[in-house]
Amino acid sequence: MSGRLLSVRIRHEHDIVGARRRARQIAEALGFDVPEQTRIATAVSELARNAFRYAGGGTVDYTIEGALAPQILAVRVSDSGSGIANLDLVLSGRYESATGMGLGLVGARRLMDAFDIKSDAAGTIVTIKKILPRHAGLVSGVEMDRLVRRLLAEPPAGPIEEAQQQNQELLRTLDELRARQEDLERVNRELEDTNRGVVALYAELEERADHLRRADDLKTRFLSNMTHEFRTPVNSILALTRLLAERLDAAPEHKDELFYIKKSAQQLSDLVDDLLDIAKVEAGKIEVRPAPFEVDALFGALRGMLRPLLINQSVGLVFDEPTDLPPIYSDETKLSQILRNFISNALKYTDRGEVRVSARLMPDRGAVEFAVADTGIGIPEQDVARVFDEFVQIENPLQRRVKGTGLGLPLSRRLAELLGGTVSVTSTLGVGSTFTVTIPMVLRSGVQTPVFGPLQPGRSPILVVEDADEDLMLFERALAHTRFQVVPARSIAAATTALDVLKPAAVILDLRLQGQDAWDLLTRLKREERTSTIPVIVASTMDDRQKGFALGANAYGVKPIDRAWLIEQLEALVPVPSLVRVLSVDDEETYRFIIREMLNDSAYEVVEAGSGIDGLRLTHDLLPDVILLDLRLTDMTGIELRERLKNQPKTAHVPTILVTSRALSPDERERWGITEQVLSKATLTRETLRAAIRQALPTRAA
Repeated sequence: MSGRLLSVRIRHEHDIVGARRRARQIAEALGFDVPEQTRIATAVSELARNAFRYAGGGTVDYTIEGALAPQILAVRVSDSGSGIANLDLVLSGRYESATGMGLGLVGARRLMDAFDIKSDAAGTIVTIKKILPRHAGLVSGVEMDRLVRRLLAEPPAGPIEEAQQQNQELLRTLDELRARQEDLERVNRELEDTNRGVVALYAELEERADHLRRADDLKTRFLSNMTHEFRTPVNSILALTRLLAERLDAAPEHKDELFYIKKSAQQLSDLVDDLLDIAKVEAGKIEVRPAPFEVDALFGALRGMLRPLLINQSVGLVFDEPTDLPPIYSDETKLSQILRNFISNALKYTDRGEVRVSARLMPDRGAVEFAVADTGIGIPEQDVARVFDEFVQIENPLQRRVKGTGLGLPLSRRLAELLGGTVSVTSTLGVGSTFTVTIPMVLRSGVQTPVFGPLQPGRSPILVVEDADEDLMLFERALAHTRFQVVPARSIAAATTALDVLKPAAVILDLRLQGQDAWDLLTRLKREERTSTIPVIVASTMDDRQKGFALGANAYGVKPIDRAWLIEQLEALVPVPSLVRVLSVDDEETYRFIIREMLNDSAYEVVEAGSGIDGLRLTHDLLPDVILLDLRLTDMTGIELRERLKNQPKTAHVPTILVTSRALSPDERERWGITEQVLSKATLTRETLRAAIRQALPTRAA
């Protein structure tokens, strides 16, 4: 649904004031707050002023678009002038004019949610849009007619009234700024007082922290050394008891001296293993190996592994079937170790009843909670907070019969922290306990790990933002055996994370994700410079094509999506990958050879330069698709070479990747650009190099 509210003709200068006034009235009537009213009015005023100044006049049309909430306020400013020369340069903000031309366009684009401009010799049309507030509700046809009558009944204000209104807005803004300035000064005074105390304590705290670090390091080394020393004799005792049992032909269940020696040695072996694991965690020597895995497969492995522990027939081990759980990207081995500790403890301290293992997706779909609930002895309330401390064992008659090391739960807590998660326990004495571990769906390490698998050479990555597993499966099947590769994201947060590490060739977007609409994500994709050129295909059950296209969607389909239609849209929107020309600038022949070998296939053409001067010359002559720069060249640095390229219009657009053997200093990192790509020669692989090139070339399947 689209409805025109009214139009304002720009013939005289005071009509600019009228257009601004109407924009504010409409924004107020549609429920925008005062700051948003000011933004909309200012954007309309700037565009109307441009039409009057450079084209002699024009028309401002106000409309409401969209059949579903939230709707869109659209303002169209058109003129019949001679068009705008150097439009791309003007919109980039780099155009310099004595009259200030271009500032109004750039400012209006920043103030609104969507901005579109068409300009040729027949005139210029600028369309700006703002999503209505969520509390505004749906503006029906009847309400739109009522709003039009109300606007027509209000005479447009003259320049004096509008100037008074702007003065009032300015005064309000100045009052807010003064209040914030006073708050800032007060906070600064408080910070200065606090800072003096902090400075006085800092030296003492640093000294104590250093002492604690040394003590912790000594403890870790002691544990590591001692456990290794204990392991050999303990393993020997266990082996000898097995040999003696075979020689004496003793039954395993026969409780003689040999049985108790073996039992004590096994307890000591378990203690040594737990101590060694804790020492490894504290020393940072445990390696986390994340990979996708299914929860039902994990439960199946645990069920078979722990069945031998079910000695007491009065206790059952139950695994609830996981439902609605997508694959998890984490370290399955570490998670299994945590759950084994929880389950083995529950079985040891439960006389009758059951031990139930379950998993559920958290409401935000960003984490999974695993729970192990038992009907055992329970934990006294005063001891619940201590169970995750090292060497703590709660006094109980059953505890005296079943000995433990007191290290399993502390180790579980440390392993959970390695996985980015937490552990907790709830317990009632005599009723039972529930131990839980919550880990994120996607393990985030120091280097952000994408939620998808490796990208395949020769295929264009398509980011599919869809929370329904069955629909994701349909997209994957639809694009199988094509030149497109599905990159799944099940939430807006996951899509944002994926866009941070990948520039897809296109985005397929569901507008309903986990009970929330994704109109804001569509708006953000088309508004932000780094994603504005990525084609977006809406695939949703919501049939509001007009609003989708108004916010920048390139194609719109209503589920169920036809495979032929989807592939047709992708083929039209995503260009066929061509040969990627890579310029490798490095003064070391060895590394030029390594780069050449890593890109040695039909998808790449590698050109080499042994100096910065040669790199500049080849860039001008060949205009490569991407440049790989060494930091230290014989005649200049890679940073200096890049700065010289950026200062020349012909080469300013060529993406560059720094490939260096040493870490950048803070100054070098700032000059290069915080968000620009830097690869280490020490860890460079074929996959990381190609992934970096793919990121630099969003529409290529490198």
